[in-house]
Amino acid sequence: MAKWVYSFGNGEAEGAAEMRNLLGGKGANLAEMSSLGLPVPPGFTITTEVCTWYYDHDKSYPDELSAQLFEAVDKVGVATGRNFGDTERPLLLSVRSGARVSMPGMMDTVLNLGLNDETVEALAKEADDRRFAYDSYRRFIQMYSDVVLGLDHHEFEEILETHKEQNELELDTDVDADGWLSIIAKYKDLVEEELGKPFPQDPREQLWGAVGAVFSSWMVPRAVTYRRLHDLPASWGTAVNVQAMVFGNMGEGSATGVAFTRNPSTGEKALYGEFLVNAQGEDVVAGIRTPQDITEKARIEAGSSNPSLEMLMPEAFAEFQSYCDRLEAHYKDMQDLEFTIEKGKLWMLQTRNGKRTAKAALKIAVDLVEEGVLSEVEAIGRVEPGALDQLLHPTIDPDAERDIVTTGLPASPGAASGAIVFTSDEAEKAKGDGRKVILVRVETSPEDIHGMHAAEGILTSRGGMTSHAAVVARGMGKPCVAGAGALRIDYRNGVINCAGRQLKEGDTITIDGATGQVLSGEVKMLQPTLSGDFGILMGWADRGRRMKVRTNAETPQDAKIARDFGAEGIGLCRTEHMFFEGERIVSVREMILAGSEDGRRAALAKLLPMQRKDFADLFEIMHGLPVTIRLLDPPLHEFLPKSDEELAEVAKAMGADPELLRDRALALEEFNPMLGHRGCRLLVSYPEIAEMQARAIFEAAVLAAKETGAPVVPEIMVPLVGVKAELDLVKGRIDAMAKAVMEETGSELTYHVGTMIELPRAALRAAEIAQSAEFFSFGTNDLTQTTFGISRDDAASFLGTYQAKGILEQDPFVSLDQEGVGELISIATERGRATRPEIKLGICGEHGGDPASIDFCEGVGLEYVSCSPFRVPIARLAAAQSALKKQSSD
Repeated sequence: MAKWVYSFGNGEAEGAAEMRNLLGGKGANLAEMSSLGLPVPPGFTITTEVCTWYYDHDKSYPDELSAQLFEAVDKVGVATGRNFGDTERPLLLSVRSGARVSMPGMMDTVLNLGLNDETVEALAKEADDRRFAYDSYRRFIQMYSDVVLGLDHHEFEEILETHKEQNELELDTDVDADGWLSIIAKYKDLVEEELGKPFPQDPREQLWGAVGAVFSSWMVPRAVTYRRLHDLPASWGTAVNVQAMVFGNMGEGSATGVAFTRNPSTGEKALYGEFLVNAQGEDVVAGIRTPQDITEKARIEAGSSNPSLEMLMPEAFAEFQSYCDRLEAHYKDMQDLEFTIEKGKLWMLQTRNGKRTAKAALKIAVDLVEEGVLSEVEAIGRVEPGALDQLLHPTIDPDAERDIVTTGLPASPGAASGAIVFTSDEAEKAKGDGRKVILVRVETSPEDIHGMHAAEGILTSRGGMTSHAAVVARGMGKPCVAGAGALRIDYRNGVINCAGRQLKEGDTITIDGATGQVLSGEVKMLQPTLSGDFGILMGWADRGRRMKVRTNAETPQDAKIARDFGAEGIGLCRTEHMFFEGERIVSVREMILAGSEDGRRAALAKLLPMQRKDFADLFEIMHGLPVTIRLLDPPLHEFLPKSDEELAEVAKAMGADPELLRDRALALEEFNPMLGHRGCRLLVSYPEIAEMQARAIFEAAVLAAKETGAPVVPEIMVPLVGVKAELDLVKGRIDAMAKAVMEETGSELTYHVGTMIELPRAALRAAEIAQSAEFFSFGTNDLTQTTFGISRDDAASFLGTYQAKGILEQDPFVSLDQEGVGELISIATERGRATRPEIKLGICGEHGGDPASIDFCEGVGLEYVSCSPFRVPIARLAAAQSALKKQSSD
């Protein structure tokens, strides 16, 4: 028979800390604290497997659950000397959720369960305190009605506030027993009026209702959103924890509180927390009363006149302090604890690894090593790689008010405020005038590079997490909110309409790239700081990892930032991004619109010195580190003039008729350009493009080697290869240019030619392609597009639905689809190495900065990952964690 319920209490437990997947984090830690002998109210955990069953079987329960549940209730009754529903010594219960990963405030809780019109009288008599008993009963009715019965808690609050006003009372604690009796009667009348039936009096019915409510809360919108933002699968489910109630609202000798064993904001080794006298736990987090500091030191620093727990209840404080030290030593990590003091007796209600800022995480990890609690290897695993974003970008002050206009996708971390502009030219002009702006577009294209560079942040109404806006913004280290579909952008009139609100060009907005929120007005920011702990932990990580970490960069600024963050070369230089600056775009358009090879070569000759300097700058900054340069990749339409003014500018430069050029531009338009005339297809059709870029690379390599004295070994990447013959043809032109430059300069050149694997056919034919390619770089953005057959720019419109319905657990453009795209990578890796054992293998799509995808790359055995500059530290830490995990499992 399946076991659905696990009991704990009185120094014993059927579960343990390592059973968090089955018991949830809270249940596993309650069991662990019980086994350690700490004073934990006895109780039991209904497993996460019941939650899964509940949703798989139309919100019903396994047949054996009822018997196991009430057997466990009886155990709690024996441990406490009480009986559930008894009218003399009633057992009262708390019912709480507990997923395997902490989701603070996302799911529901019910306290004081088991109270009814009879048991409340027994509680009053036993406690010799009518006020306490009725206060507990009104709390239960209010909480149960909200959580289980679905009534609005504000209606109950209104009854309470009206009573306080009528009786000139300030605090809830000023309400006496008769007052609570009057309020309870009104509460019950409200329930019957709203539901057509009385408030449930049967404790067993109450318990089933609360258990069902906790399981149902796993799928409420706020919990679903939290899981989506934190990449937590819905299939995990939540456990339900049921415990004997202990009361912090039994008068002035009772209290309840929450605490951290270290400061969760700074990492300082000091007990940090708050408590309330004569209160229940929900009061502390609800903000109904102003809590008091736990330690005297914190009280003095806060300038508070209210006594600390240390002074008010010194014996309970000393016992609590000893448990804090013991639990931190046991778990080897900062703990987040909940406790209740009932008439002077301390009860421990929860412990878990505390959530913390990235700054605190680094300090705590480094300090625990210095204290001899952790090894360097263990410390590396204690910092969440994605949390490092907090250290590298400005963030919104958590205390700032937020006027949310709408929410899109959190496409690039950080936050920024600025005036709305709708064009890249206007963004650039504003930057020149010293004004801060947010570039707002339906979607961006490579032509918007200058505006994106000038803006403080980017907001789009279309596109996903790997759309052009998202990819470029991450590379620039700028915040971006993409796919904010509720926005209606009216370029003609210069306005944005959203849910009845209108924003005009010039209005100030703030975007939060960490949450996807678009906020009205300017919001207070916190600027990033890198502490010495950052460097220490990164040093440990670098010693622990196997894979190299490169960057995706094509400007000197990006390359320098990446080097400062520890990049070990450039894994992707997208040369097309170099073509949109200043006079270059005119020459590019001349080349595209030319009607002959001679015309194209004439235009390319103008670009050659510019490209040569671009590459020389990158080689010099990288100073001997590998640099992979991708030849021109996008479809030509992205470079074409869009307006009459731009067309006239190109016509003037070429000395051509604007109408003839317009006809030429129309002829180049494609129905599906991302699968059209781009990448190596362009280079096959117009080999002179490959020749110009190859010459620029080789001439730059010669110049940089002389300048720095460091060897330069360029890696030239041919994009979108699907057939070996394509690569051979382009490689022939590259080799010819290398030979020519060596003859002209008298210099020897060492270089490598490879390809980006971004088509399923290329992955399947990797053995054949590796005969010519010296390296593979997996372009996972396009490989994901071509494998799934979906556009990364349009997928945001339905991927959210797919995740909500459980079709996909994660956006495959954010975290690598290991089953499909990953299998193609594995096939290409195996077949490429079979042909060329020494072939160099890396990944340069946006997945190169995603910790879960990096873990896959470690498993496959790639040599390096490449990511945007601001994700280099994340990749370094993630690569170390993956390598160390693999070592421990081998």
